Amino acid sequence: MRIAVTGTHGIGKTTLVEDIAGSASQFEAIPEPFIVFQNDAAFVNGPNSDDFEDQLNQSCDLILGSTIDRDLVFDRCPIDFLGYLDVLSEAEGHEWMPSPKQLARIERTLETLDLIVFAPLLDDDEIMESIEYPKLRRKVDERLKSILRDDELSFFESRLRLLEVVGPRQDRVAKVLAELPARV
Repeated sequence: MRIAVTGTHGIGKTTLVEDIAGSASQFEAIPEPFIVFQNDAAFVNGPNSDDFEDQLNQSCDLILGSTIDRDLVFDRCPIDFLGYLDVLSEAEGHEWMPSPKQLARIERTLETLDLIVFAPLLDDDEIMESIEYPKLRRKVDERLKSILRDDELSFFESRLRLLEVVGPRQDRVAKVLAELPARV
């Protein structure tokens, strides 16, 4: 089974990925592209669409390139980066649109996943520490809610499933684990 955890920054995605892998030992946690590809040069001048387009491509590389015969849980997927690209490109004064080749690659990447776990931002934020770029965080969350809940891009017409998780850490993990197929 291949799962991706999606949501805006500072929502607890990495913690959830690690908790899933820790609770269901058959899963290997795959860090987000920013970590895997050591994007030290990213965001030197703040978040921008060029950096997030690179991460979108890296996310596709990471997911498509993960062919090991093991259950995987990915920290982020292309949907995350589509949300950021929509918000950032609008702020930069242009509209970001994937090329037909890029869109086909995104769709092919998502087809390799079985479940998208979405952690939305709640009005009563559970993260107590200060979060960078709070306005960007809120706008990306709103965009992701539209993409995912309304299936604006028709990603969930295939076998790909969406699971939204909220609440305390242990409840989120339990909800994901309840979605896993029973092992014989």
